This record gives sequence, C-alpha cells and structure tokens, in this order.
Amino acid sequence: MRILIIHTAFIGDIVLSTPLIRKIKDIYPESKITYVTTPVGAQILRNNPDISEIIEYDKRKAHSGINGIFQLGKRLRYENFNMVISLHRYLRSSVLSWLTRAPIRLGYDVASGSFLFTKKIKYDKKLHEVEKILSFIEGGKPARDYKIELYPGDEDIKKVDKFWEEKNLSNKKVIVIAPGSRWFTKKWPLDYFNQVIKELEKKENITVIIVGGADEKGLNIVYSDYTIDLRGCTTLLGLAEVLKRADIVLTNDSSPIHIASAWEKPHILAIFGPTIKEFGFTPWSTNSEVLQIENLDCRPCSIHGGDKCPKGHFKCMMDITPEKVLDKLC
Repeated sequence: MRILIIHTAFIGDIVLSTPLIRKIKDIYPESKITYVTTPVGAQILRNNPDISEIIEYDKRKAHSGINGIFQLGKRLRYENFNMVISLHRYLRSSVLSWLTRAPIRLGYDVASGSFLFTKKIKYDKKLHEVEKILSFIEGGKPARDYKIELYPGDEDIKKVDKFWEEKNLSNKKVIVIAPGSRWFTKKWPLDYFNQVIKELEKKENITVIIVGGADEKGLNIVYSDYTIDLRGCTTLLGLAEVLKRADIVLTNDSSPIHIASAWEKPHILAIFGPTIKEFGFTPWSTNSEVLQIENLDCRPCSIHGGDKCPKGHFKCMMDITPEKVLDKLC
C-alpha cells in the first residue's frame, strides 16, 4: 500500500495527526506513508520512522495559486498512491486529493469539495480531534492506545542535555510557560503571566522556562535572572525535547498543549478562554487539566478565537486569576 496523508493546517493539528500514522502501520504494516504538509508542519514530523517521505506544500510561495496546486498534484499523481487521506477540510486539500487520481480518496463529509472524495468520513463534533482523525482507518486498537509521537533528533537532544546540565535543572522543579497564541483572545493576559512568574521566582526549588517562537519574543514578559527565556531559541523538535523534561507546562489553547501531550512526564495546565473543551482540542495526555470559567453564556464565541472580545469584558480570561493558576502550580 502506498498511502498519502494531506494536512496543511496549524502545527497543533499536524501533531494531533501522528496517532493516525501509527494506526496505519498497525493495519497496513508494509505500507509506505507519504505526508504532504506545510514547511512548518514538516519540521515537527521529521525523524518519524513510519513516514517514508515528507513533501512540503508551500501554499504561499512555491505552490501558491491554482498553478501551484496543479503542479504539486501532477507530481503526486506519478507516485501512484493506493489511498489518499485528506485531513484538512479546505478546498485546496480536496482538490489536491483528487489530482492524485488515487482509487481511494478519503475526506470529511463537511469538507469543502467533499464530492471529490471516493469515501466521506463523518465529522463527529463530539469526538476529540485525535479520535476524529483515527476514524479514517477502521479497526486497530482503542483510540486511547494511540499516542502522539514526536521524534527530536540527536542534535536537539544534545543541545537540551547540555542546557539542562549547565542550568542544573535536574535538581529543580521545572515549570515551562508558553504565553503565546496565534489568536489574541486565546492569550491569557500577559499581566497575569507576569504575576505568576514573579511569584514562582520566589521559590528556590522552582525554575521557570518561557518558550515560544521568534514572533513571541515581542510579548512583554517581565522576568528576572532566575527565569530562562527560550523564545525563538529552539527548533520545534527542540521545544518538544524541552517540554518532555518539564514537570509542569502552563499554556494557552495553542500548539504546546499538543506537543507536550507526546510525553508522560509533564503535567499540562491548559487555559481555555473563548474556546471550549467540547471542540475536541484538549490535551490528549491524561496527565493534564483544563482551566476555564464554567457557565459563562458567551462561551464559546468562536472555534479559533479572535482579535478582540465580542462582549468587551473578556471575562473568560480575566476571571481565571493568577491566584487560581498559582494554586495549581505550587
């Protein structure tokens, strides 16, 4: 079996698809899996031993526009895939699936261009995103037996080993804080993060590490020499290796939730404001909990969050006070 997975969404979505890769190998052990994703998605999937090839779909540059889609589709058609699994619900992915001319093309029934699939998979809103994705392949083990799998490379591991030793972190309780998000309303207030960091810095047995991409270096996080700032300093798999070693990960509803869920050790504290658990993007790790304001009639206001609170009060985040979070951390 030559199987193609197409998923060009956000980093967290790509991470949540890794249990499907394992399931495919369980059902089709001799299969060769190709994965089409964004350049950033390709970074987080590197070193996965079950993926034969990763093809970068750069929809903003090399593969932009209609011509870019058709050129990539032409390349994929030559691969003679037996099955294509389109996990993204956008038209470009549906068209790309069709262009492969694979005899089996699977996609969600609610996807744009779903008529281009040979079989439509029910998009069950009640399921966790991992369970939705696993439903593309029948059989196998119970969903919870399939884990998120990430594979930091030797270089990333060596760098984190050296960093851990230099900072003497093996003898500390390490709390990793991820204050960023693509969407403003998904961000717990920076002033709240700063209050939490200030209190944690008073604890001799605790070391705080702040993580995020280069874009998040502009967030006004206030800290002293007792806190370590790694924003923009790691690769995605390097970040995964840092989260693997953390005792606690405090994060907004963003990709670090899902990256941290690849590991057993960290206890994940996920802050949910405009979004809700029922959307299916809670931590896949059972060593986790979601902090949210219950019974707030304006929640959810959208599936992704937005640039401002539609009601103007931002109670879904403002009412999750630093004191409530500190009670969970200390």
